[in-house]
Amino acid sequence: MSVKRVDDVIAEPVSAGTGTTRQVLIGPEEGPHFAMRRFVIEPGGGMPAHTNTVEHEQYVLAGRATIGIGAETREVGRGDIVYIAAGTPHWYRAHPGEAFEFLCVVPNLPDTISLVGS
Repeated sequence: MSVKRVDDVIAEPVSAGTGTTRQVLIGPEEGPHFAMRRFVIEPGGGMPAHTNTVEHEQYVLAGRATIGIGAETREVGRGDIVYIAAGTPHWYRAHPGEAFEFLCVVPNLPDTISLVGS
């Protein structure tokens, strides 16, 4: 069993993002099947279009953002649930006024991240 406070987990900048940090709340050393991460994107920040070789399950904690998943663009906010299939291009742009925060659960499998257009 593992219990900790989110404020005690180091937030690291996401190098491809703008104004974006990531915390690994539960990593492979704690959870054998899934990792849980918390992302915070500052107002006006975002992450460019990219793909991953693993699926993503996400739950929005705060703020609002425009996200692109494949050919669709959606506005999401607190309480929304997002599923992104492995290999699907996706991107994020936080709206002004409040940081966009979400939990992201992924399988503990090798993950290759590729920027779209790179």
